[in-house]
This record gives sequence, C-alpha cells and structure tokens, in this order.
Amino acid sequence: MKILLSNDDGVHARGLKALYEALSVEHEVKVIAPDRNCSGASNSLTLVNPLRMQQMQSGFYSVTGTPTDCVHIGVNRLLDFEPDIVVSGINHGANLGDDVIYSGTVAAATEGRHMGLPAVAVSLNSYEQDADFTVAASIAAKIISQIQSHPIPSDQILNINVPAVSLDKIKGIQTTRCGRRHQADTMVKTKDPFGRDVFWYGAIGGIKDASKGTDFAAINNNFVSVTPLTVDMTAHQSVALLEDWITQIKV
Repeated sequence: MKILLSNDDGVHARGLKALYEALSVEHEVKVIAPDRNCSGASNSLTLVNPLRMQQMQSGFYSVTGTPTDCVHIGVNRLLDFEPDIVVSGINHGANLGDDVIYSGTVAAATEGRHMGLPAVAVSLNSYEQDADFTVAASIAAKIISQIQSHPIPSDQILNINVPAVSLDKIKGIQTTRCGRRHQADTMVKTKDPFGRDVFWYGAIGGIKDASKGTDFAAINNNFVSVTPLTVDMTAHQSVALLEDWITQIKV
C-alpha cells in the first residue's frame, strides 16, 4: 500500500520512527508530521498563520501546524499519489475512552477519513521516557496490512491501543468500545515570576468505566484494543425522539 503517516507527538518522536520502519518493510510510506508536540490538539486547523514545510535529513516532512494540517497538506500538496490509507502514531501514551475527543493522534486519522481515505490511529499505553515502541509497531503493521482485504466502513476509523509489555505477555487482540473517565477537575492555579495568576491542566480523570468489552478492560488485561470510531457524530437514535417535540415549536 501507499501510506501517509503522521502523528501528534511531532516529527522527531520515537513512536513515529518505529511505525515508519515497521510499515516500510512491505509498503511505500511518506511521513509528514508537526514540527513540535501537538498532544491535545484534537481536530484544530491553523487558520491565522501560513503553514511552512521542510524536509528533514531523515526524509520526513515537518510542518508548522497541527496533525490535521499535516494530513491536509500531505494529501493535497505534498504527495504525487493518492495514498491508500492514512496512519497516525505511534502516540506516546494511550488514547482510550474519552481521550479520543482531544487526541491529535485520532484527529489526524479522522482527517484522513474526512478526505475519503481509510484511516488508523495507533497508541502505546506508556508515558515512560524510555518506552519501547517496537512491539506496538509490529502489531500495528500486521493489522494495517489486512485493511485492503478487510475494508473499514466509510464513516469509521480504527483506534488501536497496545499494552506496554513484551510480546510474550500480550494475550491477543480484542475489538472494543470506548470506556469512560471520571470528570477531570484538577486545573492548577499558580503564579508566574511576576506574581500573575497562571493555570495548568493537572492529571486526567480516573477510569469510570472499564467494564468488559471496553478499551480500558482490554489494555488492563494485556490485550491489544482495536476500537472502531465513527466519524459521523450524529446521535441517530435520538433523531426520532427530538422530532416528537422540536417540530412542535413555532418560530
């Protein structure tokens, strides 16, 4: 396959390099990624500044924008071919449950799907500085290589999370649904050197739903989690319910 690879940890991230090396064994891979860490960028676009791009010594392309910008400029301007798939990752840290709303890793994949391409996001469940991405890269490459013969529905992407354990400790691969976190309420107020108030996001909320079938449960039990995420955010089951009373309002 011809693959466009991006991420949200930035063009120098070790997870990006590991996934590039694993995918390049069988596929043609072009890398275009942010010039800095864009974790939490979600689907944001750069609209008030121009985007600048340069090719690194590694051959990767660096963009002064968000993960979504990278996929846009890659598909529309950089590549001399239409990729068969957009892949994002490997993120340094899991993207489970509610995290997918904020994740720049998931957003890059989502943008690929918005542009009509199959798309996959990959994350490693570790925040350790010396995290080993090779196992996650190998497993993700095996899953991605199956997608041409097992197409993803046109309104969905796959969100892959891999436990940070050795290969012999991984019990298998499970299809999952998103779990849930408790509400995060840890905004921290401090002072800058001039005595002015500044605020930092603290720790994310704890796990609220890690029941059987969730991505949290899979990871906690050393299974690779593969969650299909819908790009269409419509709550279809509520359309008829709303029609019962919304249409009765006179304007």
